[in-house]
Amino acid sequence: MSSAPLEKSAVEPVSITSPVREPGHVDVEYGWQGNNRVELLENGESYFPRVFDAMRAAKSEILLETFIVFEDKVGAELQQILIDAAQRGVRTTVSLDGFGCGELTTGYLSALSDAGVHLQIFDPAPKRLGIRTNWFRRLHRKIVVVDGLIAFIGGINFSGDHLADFGPEAKQDYAVQVQGPAVADIHHFALLQSGRPGRARFWWLRRRQRRAEMAFSDHDGQVRLVFRDNNQHQTDIEDVYLQVMRRAKRRVVIANAYFFPGYRLLREIRNAARRGVEVRLILQGQPDMLVAKLAARMTYDYLLRAGVQIHEYCQRPLHGKVALVDEEWSTVGSSNLDPLSLSLNLEANVLIRDRAFNAELFQRLEDLSQNHCKAMDPSKSPRGRIWHMTVGFLVFHFLRHFPAMAGWLPAHKPRLKPFRGGTS
Repeated sequence: MSSAPLEKSAVEPVSITSPVREPGHVDVEYGWQGNNRVELLENGESYFPRVFDAMRAAKSEILLETFIVFEDKVGAELQQILIDAAQRGVRTTVSLDGFGCGELTTGYLSALSDAGVHLQIFDPAPKRLGIRTNWFRRLHRKIVVVDGLIAFIGGINFSGDHLADFGPEAKQDYAVQVQGPAVADIHHFALLQSGRPGRARFWWLRRRQRRAEMAFSDHDGQVRLVFRDNNQHQTDIEDVYLQVMRRAKRRVVIANAYFFPGYRLLREIRNAARRGVEVRLILQGQPDMLVAKLAARMTYDYLLRAGVQIHEYCQRPLHGKVALVDEEWSTVGSSNLDPLSLSLNLEANVLIRDRAFNAELFQRLEDLSQNHCKAMDPSKSPRGRIWHMTVGFLVFHFLRHFPAMAGWLPAHKPRLKPFRGGTS
């Protein structure tokens, strides 16, 4: 059953007089919202025109946070749209990750700031000996909300490498456009993360009781926002995957760029296949980082032996973070299934309960796996070798204990630093 909308309080304007501030802590779990319209956007060719048109039509507010912006044709178009919006009186707030956007020039950022864009950098850090030091706990979300009425969320950054004309290294990726009651939750979350104070009005609404992800009513168009932070929601996205894997009855399809999940999730994927669920993984065969492919392959033998189908996408780098279970449940977002996303980064996904959306996503992934992937052959898996068993043992125990180990890494409070001309 769809849960009641979360009550939200008004938020105050952001002041940029303070040099550093923390993003707002979100101590609520957003519930399911019904009667939404959700559209799948595949690659930059679908995503950029849609999100840019929405921002050009903005009347009162644009909230944008992203991991990467490049100073290429996509970044240039984004910059001009944001400048135009701010100059016509639209309140425009842009939050950029200090690592992912660390190569943006002062000129690019100053043009935005000078036009009136409220520009802020998440965890900025200077280079040490020419090397960026803010490697961990990144702002990895990709969210745009326009006028509180339309939202975009997914894995696509604002960079030309998400367009086919970039060449063989162009990324395969997905996002969604959401319209309807769920946008209020995404808007509320984005406001808090932009540093504008706000919280649930009543204390008993701050944390909602967790609900089984597959126990839902029979109507479509339901959407729920889930996110991962380093406070009260450290395992929320992983927990969702665990729940749906346990409840899957017929099919599971996961397409994920960086696949190196914890042992619990690996076990649930294996168990689903063992009880007769058709489980298909679509992973990188032509990765943008070789380590991603090597890490994923350490899990292959364990999964293939249980009957999991593994397909490596070889046409170009896979950057998607999507999944579907049975004929109704889907998810699209920024979270990979690797230690960075599941234990360190700030992430956000939407969960979707809609048969038509599920069917469309399934057809897109079916085409990908059948026509552009190489299926892994279980008979050629290097099982039984002493070196392989040793590596597998070490990898599984590393995965099992990684969340605790991640706590040893620098655990500073997240910072949003308003950009001022002359800083880089």
